[in-house]
Amino acid sequence: MKQRINLLITFSIIALIVLCVVHFFLVKITYNYKVAQFHAEIKEEIASITNDYSDIDSAIVYKKDLLYKQLAQRYLQNKKRKSDLTYALLHNEYRDVLTRKLQLKLEREIPDITINFAVVLNKFILYKSAQKADTLFSEKSFIKNKLYGNLISLDNAFLVRNYAGTTSGSLQMQDYKLLTEDSMYVSVIEWETIILKRMRMVLILSLFSIITLITLFVIAIKALIKQKKVNDVKTDFINNITHELKTPLTTLGISTKILERKEIRDNEVQFNMILHTISRQNNRLQNLIDQVMSSSLGEFELQKEKIDLETFLNTIIVDFKIANPEINITSDINAAKTTLLLDQFHLTTAIQNVLENAVKYGSTVINIKTELIQNQFNISIKDNGIGISKNKHSLLFDKFYRVEKGNLHNTKGLGLGLYYVNQIIKAHQGSIAVISDLGKGSVFTIMFKV
Repeated sequence: MKQRINLLITFSIIALIVLCVVHFFLVKITYNYKVAQFHAEIKEEIASITNDYSDIDSAIVYKKDLLYKQLAQRYLQNKKRKSDLTYALLHNEYRDVLTRKLQLKLEREIPDITINFAVVLNKFILYKSAQKADTLFSEKSFIKNKLYGNLISLDNAFLVRNYAGTTSGSLQMQDYKLLTEDSMYVSVIEWETIILKRMRMVLILSLFSIITLITLFVIAIKALIKQKKVNDVKTDFINNITHELKTPLTTLGISTKILERKEIRDNEVQFNMILHTISRQNNRLQNLIDQVMSSSLGEFELQKEKIDLETFLNTIIVDFKIANPEINITSDINAAKTTLLLDQFHLTTAIQNVLENAVKYGSTVINIKTELIQNQFNISIKDNGIGISKNKHSLLFDKFYRVEKGNLHNTKGLGLGLYYVNQIIKAHQGSIAVISDLGKGSVFTIMFKV
């Protein structure tokens, strides 16, 4: 049983992990789709804004084209080297003005999103008649090749569009064509937050489903463990009650056979002794049956009556002394003449169970003390037995639980005594508490409201 439960728990954990991983990948795919969709939207909006510079400053755009033409002509006239031409391209006079104007337009057209941008130069190539193309500038997109814009890095930026332009001209009877290409990159500030907001519902449902799965898994595992404990308790109970019933039944069987012998029937002393043995074992069987029956009751039907607690407790002490002459039991009654409405039969059985437990677990000295504190009447039963470890206190009043010594149950019993006591006290609207530690005895305190 234990091996099957462990196997089931292992497979359940593996299944839960697989489900969580699949869930994670589905969310990741959704996230990537949302990012691509967001980029497409930004590209479309940026493209519509930057298709026409006329409302920004057509003069600046004209100056840019004019600069390109002038640089190409000077190069053809051997007045510019490639390095000089590159410097002149990247440090143009219109870069700051165009950056500022385009930034204002982006803020005006897309007010809900903060966008940084950069236009970088990719190519600057001269085509001369009947000659091989002269590549004056051809590099990958680097931020150092920025023509204008406010981006300082392309690390988190994405490409919006490429610009390609051609210019034709004639210089010293020589025709030429200029090809330029630049690319625009943008970076949206806090774009991750925007994506997460768009995925809010997906993330909430995903988180809810994962939490639900984990919760159901934990509940199922707890139910399995609880079921295993119940099965263990049942097995333990059956073993214990079988052992407990065998002893008196065996004794009754032997005693009955002895009584069949004529010499025993003729000996009055031995005959009476056998009869007493049969009577004791019969009482023991009856007590075992009563414990099992009482443990199956969900509620007790109490027959309450007014009881003088001093007389009531003294009667229990006297009966206990007769049954256990070797035990030194004393009383300290500090609330004389106190009367309560109680069920005498059930409460007597409950207190006797606490006393018998003390004897079972090594007590030789027991003290019963009563106190009346404000509106609460306390009955404390203190013993000098082996005591109970603190981590077992919460289990003492569970059905079928028996205190272990190491891994062995050295004391006989069904584990119903303290459960019965707790049920009786609760039925009287009272409570019971225990103070104990290993090797230091125990104190059980029963509390009733007056």
